[in-house]
Amino acid sequence: MDNQKYLGMWMTADKYIRQELLPNGRYDEARGNRQSAYTGRYEIKGDHIDYWDDTGFTADGKFVDEDTLHHGGYIFYREK
Repeated sequence: MDNQKYLGMWMTADKYIRQELLPNGRYDEARGNRQSAYTGRYEIKGDHIDYWDDTGFTADGKFVDEDTLHHGGYIFYREK
């Protein structure tokens, strides 16, 4: 599966949480007015994504399709 298709900006419906999946295997997550609230690395295998935050916590998620990501109890949508 081509994981490149998941790169780019993902956000909650209210746009409060915005997470950018960068091509270098890093992510940058903003929350509200706080830019780069969380940063770290990620790996995608199939439709599963694992996160390793720079502060030490880990998380994971699942791409439901090319435009929907379930992660951390939230639903993210690809920025159009």
